[in-house]
Amino acid sequence: MLPLTLIASQKVASLLTEGNALQTQIDAIAAQANKSIPTIDSAQVVISSVAPDVADKDIQLLYPRVCLYSNIVKNAQREKFRSFSGAVGVVAEAWASANLVTQADDWIHYYVEAITSILRANVGDWSDGMFFSGRYDVKFQQPRTGGLGFVESAAITCSVEVSLS
Repeated sequence: MLPLTLIASQKVASLLTEGNALQTQIDAIAAQANKSIPTIDSAQVVISSVAPDVADKDIQLLYPRVCLYSNIVKNAQREKFRSFSGAVGVVAEAWASANLVTQADDWIHYYVEAITSILRANVGDWSDGMFFSGRYDVKFQQPRTGGLGFVESAAITCSVEVSLS
C-alpha cells in the first residue's frame, strides 16, 4: 500500500488532471479577464517537493507547473479505535516563469484561482477514508531570477481529513 502522504497528494493531482480540469479552469478564468495565460498541461502536474532550481537542472520540468507534496501529517486520534484519525496537509505549489517579471507576477494569480476553484468544487468525500472540508491557505512568494528569466510561486496548502481503520 502507498504511504498516506502519497495517496493524499495523488488525490489532489487527480482532481487537477482528470479531464484536463486545471487547463480548462485556467482557460475559463483567462477568457473572463480577456487575457492570454499559458496553461498548465496535465503532464506538468507532478508529485514532487523538489526546489525549483534543482528541478530546472536535474528533472527538467517545464514552466508553468504544479508540484504536489504532503507537508504535515497529524494523527489526532479523534475517533477511538481507528489506526489513523487526523489530517494530512497537501501543498500544491504553482510555478510561473517569464521573461518579464510582470508576466510571472500576473500569471501566478490566475493559476492560484484555477487551483482553488477546483478545490472549492470538490469539497466532501474523496473516498478511501479521505474528506476535504474546503479549508486551504495560499502563500505567495516574491518573484526572483530563474527559469525563463523570472520565477514566481504560490503554495496552496489544503488539509485533507483522514479516517482509517
